[in-house]
Amino acid sequence: MIRFDDYDFKGKKALIRVDFNVPLNDKREVTDDNRIRAAAPTILKILKDGGSVVLMSHLGRPKDGPEEKYSLKHVIPVLEKHLNGTSVKFVDDCVNDDARKASSQLKAGEVLLLENLRFYKEETAGDEFFAGQLAEHGDCYVNDAFGTAHRAHASTTVVANFFPKDKMFGYLIEGEIESIDKVLHSKEKPVLAIIGGAKVSSKITILESLLPNVDHLIIGGGMAYTFVKAKGGTIGNSLVEDDYLETALSLLKKAEAKGVQIHLPSDTRIADDFREDASTDVCPTNAIPDGWMGLDIGPDTITAFVELITKCKIILWNGPMGVFEMDAFAKGTIDVANALVTATEKGAFTLVGGGDSVAAVNKYKLADKVSYVSTGGGAMLEYLEGIELPGIAAIRG
Repeated sequence: MIRFDDYDFKGKKALIRVDFNVPLNDKREVTDDNRIRAAAPTILKILKDGGSVVLMSHLGRPKDGPEEKYSLKHVIPVLEKHLNGTSVKFVDDCVNDDARKASSQLKAGEVLLLENLRFYKEETAGDEFFAGQLAEHGDCYVNDAFGTAHRAHASTTVVANFFPKDKMFGYLIEGEIESIDKVLHSKEKPVLAIIGGAKVSSKITILESLLPNVDHLIIGGGMAYTFVKAKGGTIGNSLVEDDYLETALSLLKKAEAKGVQIHLPSDTRIADDFREDASTDVCPTNAIPDGWMGLDIGPDTITAFVELITKCKIILWNGPMGVFEMDAFAKGTIDVANALVTATEKGAFTLVGGGDSVAAVNKYKLADKVSYVSTGGGAMLEYLEGIELPGIAAIRG
């Protein structure tokens, strides 16, 4: 497999799969540029080497062909900013004659952005002919879209077949894999995983997969109440998945057998309704009164979690500790985020991944104060679970 830094891009036209699936507001302005910013070093390196770049990505979930609100032209101002003012050419298709003409006329140092790949259903279908049309745009293929690496789509997987020798990962994917591997294969101890979010059902596989690799496992967010109820606690009206009570108990037993310490919230900030201005109180997590629900971890839990975080050497964080979108229930998530910053300053490696965790560190302007912020939620979780990602396998061969 070719390493990105070892490839000579001079005079080459690089076809790069990026992940510019970024949120836009009502004015079609980018509201979170993390993925665009993360792709910039790969693009700039190719331009510096004397190559040209053809970028392809999807945006949103268009249903039946082109939709103006999902056009990638909306990301161009932000992209140009992160490319240090480099002008970005744009073509309103990705495989038609105009697109082929635009890429064929590209000169060294120039950047072309193709229109949304998902305006064609052949993209998600993994159509080989469509992938071949995309391949005509480049002399080499660079996959730098970790967020879509778990999808066997035409632009993420099939297109690599048309570049048997000239295919590689960009800096972003190289960094993602290296960061996750640090968590999975670290020789430094202790290793801690902090898993939050709403449901056990969406995280149970990752919890089980992490057990052989971690020393400590913090479980927070709504999913914690399923574990608490499974252990015999009363959780009032808190979120619970009764179908997963036995699964939760099984996980606790597996963790004990492997010597992994599970940390559940000892106390909880409760509310009498799911709203910002609800009445609130704090009580033991296993003794929440009827009519009340847990919406954040409590002060004793925060103290315990922060102390543990700042003692660990390798830390993965996926999922908030509470309903951090509401200020009244954000303290647990904020304090955990700040504890990761402190741990990083003390020399720990800290990896933040998953949409809500990434949103939290961005909201509190802490993204540049942890070791690595993953751009791929689903892809990161599947990689941690040991699942071979099609987009990764297509490059590795």
